[in-house]
Amino acid sequence: MVDLSTQYLGLKLKNPLVPSASPLSKHLDSARRLEDAGASALVMHSLFEEKIEEEDANLARFFHQQSLGHAEATSFHPIPDSYMSYEEKYLEHLESLKSSLDIPVIASLNGTTPGGWVSYAAALQEAGADALELNVYYIPASCTETGTEVEDRYVELLESLHSQITIPITMKLSPQFSSVVNVAQRLQRSGAAGLALFNRFYQPDIDLETLEVVPRLELSTSEESLMRIRWIAILHGRIDCSLAITGGVHNVNDVLKALLAGADVTHMCSALLRRGPGYLAVVLRSLEEWMLEHEYESVEQLKGSISQRNATDSAAFLRSNYMRVLDSYQPPPGVQW
Repeated sequence: MVDLSTQYLGLKLKNPLVPSASPLSKHLDSARRLEDAGASALVMHSLFEEKIEEEDANLARFFHQQSLGHAEATSFHPIPDSYMSYEEKYLEHLESLKSSLDIPVIASLNGTTPGGWVSYAAALQEAGADALELNVYYIPASCTETGTEVEDRYVELLESLHSQITIPITMKLSPQFSSVVNVAQRLQRSGAAGLALFNRFYQPDIDLETLEVVPRLELSTSEESLMRIRWIAILHGRIDCSLAITGGVHNVNDVLKALLAGADVTHMCSALLRRGPGYLAVVLRSLEEWMLEHEYESVEQLKGSISQRNATDSAAFLRSNYMRVLDSYQPPPGVQW
């Protein structure tokens, strides 16, 4: 019998398949289907800093406009009893997930500034979250902001969050740091229990008819996992915290490569949106079959066995791979150079 269990953020999970933040976690029914298909934990959809701030601003305008021209209204600002804030809805859903599922539930905060919204982390912990993922989706577009200042933003956010809660925190990183290993070590020293590599920055598009910038959603592909696998392989053994791959995990081959590189868990999103929650069971069954066929007794035995430190050719994760790839390309049939 193969032991598929793994340790992640101090939690013992029954396997390394953890659905990442997606619309599937917004509905109790689809969350249950993920658990039934074998999910070992669930990352909730994100609680967004901007939405909290927008709601606060709208309420402030509502109160202000009621008071204009009506002195007696300054002490009477009725809010319907049925009104639930964005935060309250998120907390209620978190509580529903915790009461309905047997697997750990990881809440998610998405923001870019160490403002008051970070204090909501305490409410997430009180509502039952087993851990918290901090997703810093930040585009440094200022010509005066240095790379060090961008890194400091991540560290300060983590430290602010860490001061509010005791549950483990995992940081979802950008792939655009100039020194990923250094940033990873800084975050570990600042209290990160885990790192998720990497955030997918969805790219805006330009509508050629309206000449407007429009949002565009492109689901990931397996090819995107390769960059993440490389950095997991480099980080494995260099930092003392959990490692997760997020982005580009679509099938059992992606899962196996991630584990061999040193990941503790693999997050899945796009594949589940395309194929449905039941697809997890297919990947899980294929993972067990591959491990039996290749005589692995456990995920722990598999994990990190081809990381940079353990690979036969450790340089393959660095520059030498770049040169080999360029030399290996052959033109397709019928194409002459």
